Amino acid sequence: MAFELLLPSSPTLLLFLPLILLLLSIKLVIPKRSSVRLPPSPWKLPLIGNLHQMGSLPHRSLDKLAKKHGPIMLLKLGQVPTLVVTSSKLARDILKTHDLIFASRPHLKAAHIILYGNMDMAFAPYGEHWRQMRKIAVTHLLSTRRVQSFQAAKEMEVADLMDNISQASSSKKALNMSHLLFCFSNNMLCRVILGDFSKQEGMNEKFREMIEESTVFLAGFNLEDYFPSLGWLSSLFGSDEKAKEIFMKWDGTLNQMIQERTNKKGGSDQKDEDFVDVLLSLKNDPNVGNNFLNNEHIKALLLDMFAAGTDTTYIVLEWAMAELIRNPNVMKVLKDEVKGIASGKSMVNEHDLGEMHYLRAIIKEILRLHPASPMLLPRESMDSCQLEGYEIPKKTRVIINYWAIARDPKVWEKPDEFIPERFLNNPIDFKGQDYEYFPFGSGRRICPGMQFAISTVELTLANLVYRFDWSLRDALVGEVNMDEAPGVTMKMMNNLHLVPKPCF
Repeated sequence: MAFELLLPSSPTLLLFLPLILLLLSIKLVIPKRSSVRLPPSPWKLPLIGNLHQMGSLPHRSLDKLAKKHGPIMLLKLGQVPTLVVTSSKLARDILKTHDLIFASRPHLKAAHIILYGNMDMAFAPYGEHWRQMRKIAVTHLLSTRRVQSFQAAKEMEVADLMDNISQASSSKKALNMSHLLFCFSNNMLCRVILGDFSKQEGMNEKFREMIEESTVFLAGFNLEDYFPSLGWLSSLFGSDEKAKEIFMKWDGTLNQMIQERTNKKGGSDQKDEDFVDVLLSLKNDPNVGNNFLNNEHIKALLLDMFAAGTDTTYIVLEWAMAELIRNPNVMKVLKDEVKGIASGKSMVNEHDLGEMHYLRAIIKEILRLHPASPMLLPRESMDSCQLEGYEIPKKTRVIINYWAIARDPKVWEKPDEFIPERFLNNPIDFKGQDYEYFPFGSGRRICPGMQFAISTVELTLANLVYRFDWSLRDALVGEVNMDEAPGVTMKMMNNLHLVPKPCF
């Protein structure tokens, strides 16, 4: 699971640049020369600092800067000092050695409004509230036992996807796989989070629209995030009002869902079947809730699940299908593995996945080459510390460029090529213990939804190659546009259109 990182795109910045320059010039004070040894900094403009150097693909822009200035840089994004690291050694220092110091999150205005004042888990600052929310998520929502309990629900949703593709294949026309996989990811989450509530007419579509609107807005430029002293201007640009509008949509829908579920469950001993059931049971459990878990906390946590889970799943599947089409030899090896294990079945089930080592290697390689969240979520230092002999001040925002680390030629042979074999008989895993490879983060803030996401991607991809042969429209074999869309989540620039042919 992954949120977008909330970095400005150059066109957005240029729109506000004249006003920013005018207002900041009034506040400009000549800084005192510091005797503290700070990390090297790229050349920056007055007032806006390095904001103009972020570009539309920040992970690539920052990697280019790092190649010139080194793996540790201190940028000034507006008024905000921002540390950027681009090496596995520095990642280890931050995520392991100094994990406690870097375990907090910066205050980001839109997230604060939409996520109930950061009552959620992903954006909550480090502290007791975050610890309680994470404990609830890890123990009661995303534990191994709980993920396994969703096996039937996941298999039903995958079966529905296969049936939809099979029906559409009769036209022999190309399907918009990007849209199809996004809808599938949303439906999957709705099924395990909402249960029967998701079956109400139009409900999945409503959540899909809210998720898209929220992620686009959260990825946009918010003046206060980079110029805290000008936060009062946010209302003039309408950004706060838009955030509140999105919040009201979510709040109204989630309130309705919780109320209906509470009325339905009443005092019965009904078994917990989905995330909402679990959270409501915990709220009423004196040994767990203890006046800590209220409806606001529940709604914030559910928002985390929706916003983080949909993009991650579909982006990984989208890139996986694109790479398999471009590499027919890899597709053949995967097909042979899946058919050899699931032969005679109508579809692959979760029990089959443990033996599919090449499938797991492909997914690992996708998460290395095309991570959904190439720079993870930003962190913020809670105290000063030293890295590589440099002083890192307190309240410094931190960006770890995972995309660049996962393509480091000092670590990875042919780093820009799709080679799943590199992960066969290789102990490197995505559990956050290898600092050359940590697509879900590491340390205290590692993504707790990792197991759920991986099992969903494995099951879906295995069935896509088991049930269908795939080709590009117009038989343009290998001609897939692999450009990335502007932004900070790594989606494909163009929707992926493929023609399915049923295998049986």
